[in-house]
Amino acid sequence: MLVLIFLTLIIGLQYFHRQLIHRLLPEGYDRWVTPILVLIHIPLALYMAMRFTGNATWLPWLRPFSRAGLYFQMLSAFNLTMWLISEGLWRLRHLWRPQPGQPPEDPGRRNFLRQTTVAGVGLASYGVLTGRREALGDPDIVHLQLYFHDLPPGMDGLRLAQISDLHAGPLVKAPLVARWRTLVQAERPEMLLLTGDVTDSVPAEAGIVEEAFRNFPAPLGCYAILGNHDYFTDPRPIWKILERTGFQCLENRYAYVYRNGSRMALVGLQDPMARHGHFRDIRYGPGPSPKIATEGLPPDVWRLCLNHRPSDWPLARQAGARLTLSGHTHGGQINLIPFVNSALPLGV
Repeated sequence: MLVLIFLTLIIGLQYFHRQLIHRLLPEGYDRWVTPILVLIHIPLALYMAMRFTGNATWLPWLRPFSRAGLYFQMLSAFNLTMWLISEGLWRLRHLWRPQPGQPPEDPGRRNFLRQTTVAGVGLASYGVLTGRREALGDPDIVHLQLYFHDLPPGMDGLRLAQISDLHAGPLVKAPLVARWRTLVQAERPEMLLLTGDVTDSVPAEAGIVEEAFRNFPAPLGCYAILGNHDYFTDPRPIWKILERTGFQCLENRYAYVYRNGSRMALVGLQDPMARHGHFRDIRYGPGPSPKIATEGLPPDVWRLCLNHRPSDWPLARQAGARLTLSGHTHGGQINLIPFVNSALPLGV
């Protein structure tokens, strides 16, 4: 069902994009538009079909081409938006200054549309290049001092480092993740917390994270939960790789942390994707369960919750969390347009 919805959206978008391209190209060139569009979209359609059926590990060479097809959807949407704007401007111009006797296909209108679209493509290309540099460069390191009136005395001054949404995969390679490890280690945290989306979709790519974060010097330990991307295929290899790296995985589990004679509990909630992994209702767990995660935990213990999705914060409250750390949105927490994803492209 998801595959059909996805393909329907792409076909609809490209139908209108094809109409726009036909209007822009000189005579004789437009016959190549349809074959080129089909070639661009074959890898994307194949890969998304494999991904939605839980076979994302097949044909790994297809992934870069499918990502290029996905970027082409963004360019198509941008072109159509620019076309709508230019059409609106052209109509306003002619309402303001009517020019009777114009032929049905006004050459001036076509030139105006072509110039506007070219300018839009240039602007979009600049945005893509700038965004890529920002996304794959050094992340902004945000320092926060948090105060809690009921924090156990021995936890005062505790230094935590949170990283999230590494998405090790086609875009995020070993040198980049190693650079992130260097930046995090320079902060000298006592505890390292990883809040999900270790890989983009293929479990073997967690090896990039293992190579970078092995033997990370956090005196109070390294802890992790998985995110929705980690359930696109069987997540169990990712759990094993993280444990081998030195992370303790808290999937609906808790762990005690002791410092200066005080203790607190780290509680990890499982991602909802565990209920229908592979997009095929393959259950790898019950999803986020405060009851399971805190079973046997004394009610008076101070609790910090790791929860991949901010939308599940009410469940963290049910788990008794005094502080909840999440990822998933890559910093894009505010969703101004309903039904449009607020997540930024990458996060760490």
